[in-house]
Amino acid sequence: MEGNVVIDYSPFWNTLEHSNETTYTLINKHHISSAIIDKLRKNKPMNTTTLNDLCRILNCRLDDVAQYIPSETDQLL
Repeated sequence: MEGNVVIDYSPFWNTLEHSNETTYTLINKHHISSAIIDKLRKNKPMNTTTLNDLCRILNCRLDDVAQYIPSETDQLL
């Protein structure tokens, strides 16, 4: 994992594995773009509407898709 990652999508892959869905069905049945799948793979930022869609499709909670990991490089508030 990259040193500056604060939102990690590794829970998504576990949730997906235990669901009836695949990346294929997410893309072709539920119209989740392949760019979103790529963002999930690379822990890249995405909007909350997409996270909401994934939770709805997978019938899960947000923490089943993403988790916050504190980083030493987080900006102080």
